[in-house]
Amino acid sequence: MNSDTLTGTTTDLGGKLKEGLGKAFGDDQLRAEGTADRVEGTVQKTFGDAKDGVRPLIDQARRFVNERPFAAAAVGGVLGLALLNTLRGK
Repeated sequence: MNSDTLTGTTTDLGGKLKEGLGKAFGDDQLRAEGTADRVEGTVQKTFGDAKDGVRPLIDQARRFVNERPFAAAAVGGVLGLALLNTLRGK
């Protein structure tokens, strides 16, 4: 769990609390703030979860480049040519 996930979870919980208090006291502004905080927390938590999911792929790619530099260069060249051909419309 990284700081984005933790902060997002905390913001989401605070938003739920604000939203509940807004409903209980009939305060529409507090309820709206709570809803906004929940959305913000959910987005930040999702970003943190995605960051945790991508990190192992980046580490694996770095290991591949370090262990097989010539194969990595060949793969990079092929991907570059494919990208150029795609951009040129072929």
